[in-house]
Amino acid sequence: MSPNVLGVAGSLRHDSWNRRLLGALAELAADDLRLTVYDGLEQIPLFNEDAEEPTPPGVRQLREAVRGADGLVIATPEYNQSMPGVLKNAIDWLSRTEPVLEAKPVAVIGATVGNWGTRLAQAAVRQTLTATGALVMPQPMLFVARANERFDPSGRLHDAEVSSGLRKVAQAFRQWMVARR
Repeated sequence: MSPNVLGVAGSLRHDSWNRRLLGALAELAADDLRLTVYDGLEQIPLFNEDAEEPTPPGVRQLREAVRGADGLVIATPEYNQSMPGVLKNAIDWLSRTEPVLEAKPVAVIGATVGNWGTRLAQAAVRQTLTATGALVMPQPMLFVARANERFDPSGRLHDAEVSSGLRKVAQAFRQWMVARR
């Protein structure tokens, strides 16, 4: 049976490149993973220790989704050479009270219209996840640069190199999760 994986796009934009990247991963990796894209980061308030109890509904929903998944794939854009605030905020919430990221296998990928392919954002995400106790897959890495050239106007991936990279990530991540059960 294929592992149940939760995909999280680190952008609030409905039609973001990273949401498209997760959609392509779900299609290309159907034999390796059952990927469901989480849609609810906008429901999560800014982290505040004074607001941890009772747990805000959006945080509770995200925690339940993460707890129910065998692993996570985070697709991050790059904002000012780092991860978006909304993604850092979600990770902060997931690391508190009920640390659902601890020992959770995670793969990190990312897409941007720039030339660097989210290298710095992915490094920041990996560092932050490691601090939470998540089991971050070290290789392969997938940095999608010039995302606007990799998808057609309808949002479908049409780049063979990125498609191949997504398949490699899916296969490696399946092995990563199985080895850590």
